[in-house]
Amino acid sequence: MSVARPAASARLAQVGLGQWGQNLARNFDDLAELVWLCDLDDERRAELAQRYPGTRVTKDVDDILADDSIEAVVIATPVPTHHELARRALEANKHVFVEKPPAMRSAEMEELCELAEERGRVLMPGHLLLYHPGVQKLKEVVDSGDLGDVLCVYGNRQNLGTIRTHENALWSLGVHDLSVLLYLIDEEPAELWAHGHAFLNPRVEDIVFCYLRFPSGKIAHLHLSWLDPHKIRRITVVGRDRMAVFDDMEPERKVTVYDKAPEEPTTTYGEWRTRTGDIHSPKVPLLEPLRLECRHFLKLIGGEGDPLRAARDGLVVVRALEQLQASLETVAA
Repeated sequence: MSVARPAASARLAQVGLGQWGQNLARNFDDLAELVWLCDLDDERRAELAQRYPGTRVTKDVDDILADDSIEAVVIATPVPTHHELARRALEANKHVFVEKPPAMRSAEMEELCELAEERGRVLMPGHLLLYHPGVQKLKEVVDSGDLGDVLCVYGNRQNLGTIRTHENALWSLGVHDLSVLLYLIDEEPAELWAHGHAFLNPRVEDIVFCYLRFPSGKIAHLHLSWLDPHKIRRITVVGRDRMAVFDDMEPERKVTVYDKAPEEPTTTYGEWRTRTGDIHSPKVPLLEPLRLECRHFLKLIGGEGDPLRAARDGLVVVRALEQLQASLETVAA
């Protein structure tokens, strides 16, 4: 049995230092030893060399993979490059943190999972929302049974922009809420379909609606759009006894539990009644989700927790994305 060691002793390298990649670098530099930074952009590398004077900078990922002292590689490059870079890092016996989604096809993700298990390495997809204290609190409420049997979960992720030209709303926005829905329900969907439309760029859907049905009978729904007058980041869980909402746009009340539910039909008219009780918001710590996510990865490579769970969960997300995309294309045809 491996013995857990301090996470700060880990030696890391990062590939990809765009806007989000720089957020990752900031956190990993604080939490561990960031030895290498890799990016193809010359100006960005020069800037990073000044910002991180103790870190080596390169444009060639082979420099990182050839360094046997590097334990883990953080990948924050464009999505189509994720699978290849993650595969090469695992083959070089490095632990891997890779931004979402780690692959665009389930067969590729299965390959990465098998390789990580074979090499005894951690493969962790960057599903940031799973580490949000509000989502963790919502999961706690669901698992406590306080809502009763969960009937349905639905997510709203809408905004006006940023409008993509090479990635539709499903892959750009849906991966966030899909990972949370699957985490809350803790089942793999048995039925999935998606409808959408490309209004601004050909074959790049700006608006997508997704439907999922699970073996237990639970259902889920997603509304994804970057053509909407409101910025909405909300997950709603409807239980038989109560309902709960995670709203990331709320500055303080991130999670709200509603004592609302339908009751049995009246004997007089045979109509369902509704019950409205108290509304309360449990305390949610104001902690940075990205910092918590980075810490979790470091704990995994340090020997704490299940090293394979994150990869398996990531496979379910990629499989669902692939099936939803296939449904979207079938409807569009």
